[in-house]
Amino acid sequence: MLRSTFANNGMVVAPHHLAAETGRDVLRDGGNAIEAVVAAAATIAVVYPHMNSIGGDGFWLIRPPNQTPLGIDACGASAKLATSKYYKSKGYKKIPTRGPDAALTMAGTVSGWQSALSLSEKHGGRLPLKRLLNDAILYAKKGMAVTEGQKRNTDEKYNELIKIPGFGDHFLIEGRQPEVGEVFKQEKLAATIEYLSDAGLDDFYKGDIAKSISEDLASIGSPIKLEDFTNHQSTLKNPLSLKIKGGTLFNLPPPTQGLASLLILGAFEKLSCSSAESFEFVHYLVETTKQAFSIRDLHITDPSYMQANPETFLQDSIISSLATAVDKRVARNWKREEETGDTVWLGAIDKDGMAVSFIQSIYWEFGSGVVLPHTGITWQNRGASFSLVENSRNELKVGRKPFHTLNPAMASFDDGSVFSYGTMGGEGQPQTQAAIFARHIWFGQNLQQAISAPRWLLGRTWGEDSSNLKVESRFSKELIDSLIEAGHDVVQVEPYSDLMGHAGGLILKPGGLIEAGADPRSDGRACGY
Repeated sequence: MLRSTFANNGMVVAPHHLAAETGRDVLRDGGNAIEAVVAAAATIAVVYPHMNSIGGDGFWLIRPPNQTPLGIDACGASAKLATSKYYKSKGYKKIPTRGPDAALTMAGTVSGWQSALSLSEKHGGRLPLKRLLNDAILYAKKGMAVTEGQKRNTDEKYNELIKIPGFGDHFLIEGRQPEVGEVFKQEKLAATIEYLSDAGLDDFYKGDIAKSISEDLASIGSPIKLEDFTNHQSTLKNPLSLKIKGGTLFNLPPPTQGLASLLILGAFEKLSCSSAESFEFVHYLVETTKQAFSIRDLHITDPSYMQANPETFLQDSIISSLATAVDKRVARNWKREEETGDTVWLGAIDKDGMAVSFIQSIYWEFGSGVVLPHTGITWQNRGASFSLVENSRNELKVGRKPFHTLNPAMASFDDGSVFSYGTMGGEGQPQTQAAIFARHIWFGQNLQQAISAPRWLLGRTWGEDSSNLKVESRFSKELIDSLIEAGHDVVQVEPYSDLMGHAGGLILKPGGLIEAGADPRSDGRACGY
């Protein structure tokens, strides 16, 4: 039987074991959950270089002990020069997904670290920044072992990315793709993070590092300029919330798809599913996902451009209507495109009960593919999700935030429990969140079992022409046959497929015991003490 990890004094979950250990050691040294996650986030940006970077975005949910959660939006906006006219003058009909012109939005995650640490100080945070970034600097300078995921992704994307500025110099070893277990060093990135540890995180946007990064971007032809750095700031936000039986769900407001995550669980609860790992369990969650995504796709974008208040969709009458629209035996027709991305979710709970759910992303694996020549930073391609079509939902505008699949999740319960959970996986994120939450909270599976159990993904992957329902082949033949008979366009994928995301979760129980689980699909673990 799969077993969760337990600890009394604090716990960190991350999709790479070195990042989890970094966070755990910060807790052991007297740091709080925020400090542990900042340290783990810096380390994951180094040790999972194909999936993450300080050149990406981040979002936070932070619940101080016995208080309501707070959100941090550390999403970067499009550059001042990144206009439809700019791209059309270059002959583009849509924004490229790779290369310098795909690097068109500011990287916000470092600003999120800074905002989180400001909150940390109000709750006893005392560790110096140099201590928090120490492991990241060490692993970048001295190197870490190449994982199977890094090798696989480098091999698969080599032909696509090898001509992108900086990719070969950074991600290859002596001009070739790295092998599993080889030592992978990032000396330029180490120097950048070390400088930030001395100068402070704000230097990323308003200091010498900002100037160096902007010069790097200019040298490769990105539209981002120094002015875009000085204009950026992260923002504190009140999370969206939804009452359920026995507790409250929390997630981030737009531009994230957090609304969809809440709607799926809210509608599923009303359908009164009787058992997990059954046809109705998968079918109901897939069908409520379709209902939630219909709302998301019509409305969610940069909140400055939204006409509808997302909270209006969380009314009980709306959620009831979503549940009522689900045919309990027949799949609704579903043909559409999906957003796909590569992201990391990190979570921590400390001895005082502070809980953090955090997600950090460069969008696709390797982001834009651009690695900046002097700072060693891989830059995100989140702006590739913008449209050049006039009056479209996510139309490119100067200073506009892109739609984000990122959405860290959290829940609090009437008995005092707090659940921090999340996953990477593009628009698979709310689907995986729903599966894990339902399995653990409503059907009593231990947290590791709920995370490890077979999963599914509704949507399109790159290079395919039609939407379908991808399910791991570990589901029973009877369940898969039932889904097909109900009209789902089922495609079976390998067991523990990366398509299903790398999830994790921690739950603080009454009395202070912390239960945690990490995804066997990742290189991660749960570390406590």
